[in-house]
Formats: sequence, structure tokens, C-alpha cells
Amino acid sequence: MLQYRQLSYTARGLLADLLSRPDGWREDGRHMADTSPQGRGAIRKALKELTDAGFYRVEKIRMPDGTIRTETHVYDTPWFAPPPSTTPPAPGEAATGRAVALVKDPEKEPTLPDDDAQLREAVATLFRVIRPEPRLRLGEAEARELAPLVAQWLERGSTPTDLAHALLPGLPTPLHSAAAVLRYRLAHKLPPARPPAAARYAECARCHDPVPRPGICRACAGLGTPAASVRSAAATATVGAARARALLHAAKAGFGACRPEDAAA
Repeated sequence: MLQYRQLSYTARGLLADLLSRPDGWREDGRHMADTSPQGRGAIRKALKELTDAGFYRVEKIRMPDGTIRTETHVYDTPWFAPPPSTTPPAPGEAATGRAVALVKDPEKEPTLPDDDAQLREAVATLFRVIRPEPRLRLGEAEARELAPLVAQWLERGSTPTDLAHALLPGLPTPLHSAAAVLRYRLAHKLPPARPPAAARYAECARCHDPVPRPGICRACAGLGTPAASVRSAAATATVGAARARALLHAAKAGFGACRPEDAAA
């Protein structure tokens, strides 16, 4: 991490300081800047470097009461980060973000539009599956990002039990990013797609003869007679037995007719 040459020395030093803090440590970007000899501008630039490189991520989480809280995640290896904003911060603007802390005064934000039913079901399923494991605590935004992968599992016939067996055992220690671990496992353990269901033949709604599609056959529709009738196994056996008996009787009759000639000879 400290050998990551794409980062400035200030950013690497700040990252080392953040990683040394215990979980739940509370200090916002402004306080970090005010207590640093580099000043706000340098700290703000260093935080942006860490964010762009995937070491630092700020996430807003909507609470059940509609308020928004902010969580900051710090990683010792690069993690995918959202594209950096193209709008530079205004001069003198304080650095934002919280180092593994929560916002003290949550602010109201507009309600986001509802997702479709499939993604809502996927989010709810994911939360049910990971609830027994406290280390896999996710924010709502993280769960929504993972929802498309969960939806693929559900579409392929997986149950919450299947997901639990794939996601919960053998978690790394320490676990730096629950979302990263879940994303990797959901993507790499995705079961194969179910084969298409075998086509079922249809029967005529009246005579029950096989037809290529649901409905009635041509004969029942008055459009012609069927090309061939399907005879039951019992009927076929009966006809075959009758023919065998007839041939046997004919053979016996022919044999009896020859006996007088043989006697005369």
C-alpha cells in the first residue's frame, strides 16, 4: 500500500494514518485538515487521490425514517471507486467525508424513485441471507448495487439457503469490505443457467389426439381426417391374437386335406 507510486506522499501518509484508526473512530475531513500541518487544501487533495484510487469511499445510506447518514470506508488495497466528479470543489471549500464515522446531524434528502419489484426482492433477500453474520453489514446503497447479481441467482432457481451457503462460510479475517467480498462471491459462484423446459406435446381438446399446438385437431374442426389413428396397445394385441388364431386354423385345415392323398399313395 505504501509502495503505491500513483499516490503522493501526503496521500500515502494520510492513508496509513486512517488505517491505524480503530473501527468506529469519528473525525471529519475538516478536523483532519485543521490538525494537519499541511492544511485543508493538501488534505482535501489527498482524500481525492485516495478516493480516485479506490482506497477511500464515502457512502450515503438512507435510514428507515428518511434521514441520510454517511459512512466512510478505508481499504488497504484498491477498491473500485465511483468515477471522480468533473466539477472541482469551490475555493476554500472544506474537505468532505468522514473517516469510519457517522454524520452527527443527518440531513433530509428527496425520496429516491422505487426500484422495480425484482430488484426490491433481491435486496430484501440479500439482507435476510446476511443477517446472521454481523461482519457482513451493508448499507442500502451497497445492497442495491449487489441486487442485480442476487437477482441472477434467484432467476436461476437459487434459494436463500443456497445464497447463504455461498456467501457466509469462510469469510476472510480481517474483513475490510463486506460489499467487496459479497460481490466477488456472487459473481464467481453464480450457478449455471437452468436448461430450458422440455416442450410438452398438446392434445386435442375433444378427442385427445396429439396436436402441434393447443386447441382441437383438424378432424374435430371439420377440416379433414387425421392421417393416421393411434390404436391403443390393448386393441393392437387383440387384433394380433385374432390373426394368429386364423393362421393357425388355416394351417390345420390344409394339413388335414392332404391326409387322404397320402393314404391313397
